[in-house]
Amino acid sequence: MSHVFPRHTKAALPTVAGGDGCYLIDSTGRRYLDACGGAAVSCLGHSPRAVTEAVKAQLDRVAYAHTSFFTSEPAEALADRLIAKAPKWIERVYFVSGGSEATESAIKLARQYFMEKGESARRHVVARWQSYHGNTLGALAAGGNRWRRAQFQPLLTGAMHHISPCHHWRWAEPGESPEDYGQRVANELDEKIRELGPETVAAFIAEPVVGATMGAVPAVPGYFKRIREICDRHGVLLILDEVMCGMGRTGHLFACEADGIAPDIICIAKGLGAGIQPIGAMLCSGEIYRTIEAGSGFFQHGHTYLGHPAACAGSLAVMDEIEGRDLLARVRETGAKLRAALEAAFGQHWAVGDIRGRGLFLGIELVADKETKAPFDPALGIAAKIKKAAFANGLMVYPMGGTVDGQHGDHVLIAPPYILEVRQIGEIVDKLGPAIDSALAVARVA
Repeated sequence: MSHVFPRHTKAALPTVAGGDGCYLIDSTGRRYLDACGGAAVSCLGHSPRAVTEAVKAQLDRVAYAHTSFFTSEPAEALADRLIAKAPKWIERVYFVSGGSEATESAIKLARQYFMEKGESARRHVVARWQSYHGNTLGALAAGGNRWRRAQFQPLLTGAMHHISPCHHWRWAEPGESPEDYGQRVANELDEKIRELGPETVAAFIAEPVVGATMGAVPAVPGYFKRIREICDRHGVLLILDEVMCGMGRTGHLFACEADGIAPDIICIAKGLGAGIQPIGAMLCSGEIYRTIEAGSGFFQHGHTYLGHPAACAGSLAVMDEIEGRDLLARVRETGAKLRAALEAAFGQHWAVGDIRGRGLFLGIELVADKETKAPFDPALGIAAKIKKAAFANGLMVYPMGGTVDGQHGDHVLIAPPYILEVRQIGEIVDKLGPAIDSALAVARVA
């Protein structure tokens, strides 16, 4: 009998025993093509020897030193590397252990920044429905994933507010262009800030490409530039959550590069460490840092494993791999081929409404009616059935329900390692098709 508290008490999971490139291998020797990187984490696959050797070497030097006493060479070098590649204005890096910690840090820093500026009334944070920013209470409150929020609602702060997501395919009005739609939903931020009172709003937080909650939905052209203008007009900080879509996943080291904007704070994780060691980071502007430096000098926050030397050493090696092997170009090229293959295989499928994404961050949204875009009855559990069928066939993908409103809608998220080979694209398509069809057979009978 296992004493592990699993994610789901009724799931009987195989035991992972090894990794080989894009494949995981269980204790019976069965191989699974990881077409989702777990949760868009394993960007270098499951046998990146250069990275694991870098971690081992650091462990031989020193494994851990608390950041109230020491900095470390790996942390300093990784911060330098990130800042050299970061958007303009970003000058400092705060290392944590994962995405939820990164967004918690960003929200708290935004509040403290305004406190130190003497603007203590700025206490509200605006986010978007159908977003996801983490599972700790502050991050969960900021997130707009209604299903994840529901049972914890009494514990969530009322300082978080939400506007519409940006998903032209699903919510644009008839005849509305992507650009016009983007301006309309972006302007909801201006309206919300005015409603709350500009002097009371600290930050707006959003994912450049919405991940698991909506299934790889990029913003339309011009949306984030308008968001940046609105934040600047009202003195509100712009926080971009790139925990899932950043660090090369979309073909750019920082996903916001594709939108032509620079935020005040960026949150990263997942691909930063490639799953080798737990790590995340919150990056902030020089203006924010200097305000704290000139004031209290102390960010009233912290976690035990901040700037963990072995994790930072591993992430340095991850960046060496991404840059040294030109993996950003490979993500763009292979991503285009994967998307073309998905469109060829599923574009005319009776239940596939939309195929979207950037780079190796792609989503397939399933619908009961392509003309009306009506989702399936949630009781059918389409997403869960696809995941189960694909896994039984040796394919790992990341289907989710609640795509439309937290309850209705199904999608499949595909986020394979950056080292995905062209021949493996065919394996993804060949194994995903039967999984979708077997899940949808239930819907047709119903």
